[in-house]
Amino acid sequence: MKEKTKTTDKQGSDSEGSTVSGAEALLKCLIEEGVDTIFGYPGGAIMPVYNKLLDYSDRLRHILTRHEQGAAHAAQAYAMVTGRVGVCFATSGPGATNLVTGIANAFLDSVPVVFITAQVTSALIGTDAFQETDILGISMPVTKWNAQVKNAQDIPYAIARAFYIARSGRPGPVLIDISKDAQVENLSYSYRQCTYIRSYNPFIPLHMRDIESAAVMINHAEKPLILAGHGVILSGAAEELKALAEKGGIPVAATLLGLSAFPHKHRLFAGMLGMHGNYAPNVLTNQADLIIAIGMRFDDRVTGNLKKYAPDARIIHIEIDRAEINKNVRVDLEINNDAREVLSALVPMIRESSREKWIREFRILDRIEYEKVIKPETDPGEGEIRMGEVVKAVSDLTDGDAVIVTDVGQHQMAVARYYRFSEKSTLVTSGGMGTMGFGLPASLGAASGNPGNPVIAFIGDGGFQMTLQELGTIMQYHIPVKIILLNNSFLGMVRQWQEMFFNGRYASTEMANPDFMTLAGAYGIEAHRVTRREELRMAIGTMLAAEGPYLMEVTISREANILPMVEPGASVSDVTLTYR
Repeated sequence: MKEKTKTTDKQGSDSEGSTVSGAEALLKCLIEEGVDTIFGYPGGAIMPVYNKLLDYSDRLRHILTRHEQGAAHAAQAYAMVTGRVGVCFATSGPGATNLVTGIANAFLDSVPVVFITAQVTSALIGTDAFQETDILGISMPVTKWNAQVKNAQDIPYAIARAFYIARSGRPGPVLIDISKDAQVENLSYSYRQCTYIRSYNPFIPLHMRDIESAAVMINHAEKPLILAGHGVILSGAAEELKALAEKGGIPVAATLLGLSAFPHKHRLFAGMLGMHGNYAPNVLTNQADLIIAIGMRFDDRVTGNLKKYAPDARIIHIEIDRAEINKNVRVDLEINNDAREVLSALVPMIRESSREKWIREFRILDRIEYEKVIKPETDPGEGEIRMGEVVKAVSDLTDGDAVIVTDVGQHQMAVARYYRFSEKSTLVTSGGMGTMGFGLPASLGAASGNPGNPVIAFIGDGGFQMTLQELGTIMQYHIPVKIILLNNSFLGMVRQWQEMFFNGRYASTEMANPDFMTLAGAYGIEAHRVTRREELRMAIGTMLAAEGPYLMEVTISREANILPMVEPGASVSDVTLTYR
């Protein structure tokens, strides 16, 4: 560790300069960084840390998950709802490798989490010792930075850098691997927060000429369209985004992770982009003359066929990570800065405009989508219950103000389409990785970080069974998450693709499920099964009124599809509205 690092003048605890073990120093460092909650699972190599954790139980809350993957997802969700850095502990070997899916999930979705893993004693590293794995090599592709500590005196230095790197610039996960002997060795404790690393410069000064150029392009555009991504939320730019849209009369479409950046009831909200996004923003992307992309990376699920993407539009890309600019889509103006800083400087330069004719084009297409897709999905009247009507009912009864967590699959797209997010709500979901099993552990992490607001998790029967052991964590800590289990006895999204693109050959997608009511009862969680439409709204009301955790299983249509859909290889404007 030879990089030059500047630090703040912030002192450590009143034991500054005292002799402590490496394990205790780690905990003191976390407290200095404002950490109050840790998700984790103990094991042999990390036992010195857990032993000292008992002495800090009044300042550090530890939540014992039932699997390290659950701890990783919970820490990510905690970070997403609090805006702080999540923290996760695991032991060496399988404990560390069980984190990898969660680390990758946080990496692709740009969420700051500090992962602390233990390692065998330094003398045994490289000998294939019991429960030794090269977690640095394994995690390197999916961490923003990682490092191994073999000496106790290096622990404060490594932790300070870890938090600085995780939260600055484009946020992301970091991993610190600490050998067991470094945890038990003593050091003279002192801590300084990191504010500068010579080889890492996440703070890029604004180039006002570029912002002035953006203003000119926006002011002269007839059909501008804002694409809002997760970066808007990460930078805290929601108010600035709304100011830009309202002043310029510019419709706002959102990526999946950008959905809660803009209130859905706002007249300028155009809907969700992408494969299962709304009809209007997808079709009109290819009619826009200017695309203003903010904090998004032009993922393939958003762009469809790149050769046919936005052919008539000039593109402004506001993005904090230079590596994402011109990576997938060539742009006309790149602004490599924090979204909030850029929008704060840009808004005063924008001319007031209504652009009513352009907005009306969205409303016309909205009406077509409503009649062909939304009305049949949310107000079917008879037949089996559909995912869309469940989501809409929850949205209505919460007025769009809940923290919403989803797993991955058809239900995730139904939530994205039919939950009307307000300015107070948050969406916690797995975007880039699309990790089945994310929903349940993420819901307990979100509820731990936001105890004042209702946390509602929408989960399919497939994803639920990947991490259902976390019901034990919910039981132990009495975490009041409300779980809506949408059960169609299929791996629904895979089944949909098999129906549409593999001649209806359902290969290994139908599921024989357990009795989820009995399962919830075994964990002491109140539960109710809904099979009839007439009881749906009352059941949701009962669930929302429950003080503790609650599981509501809804038996839904077995072979319903999520539409619209931009089929693989198609242009975003070639949207399938109906199937069969």
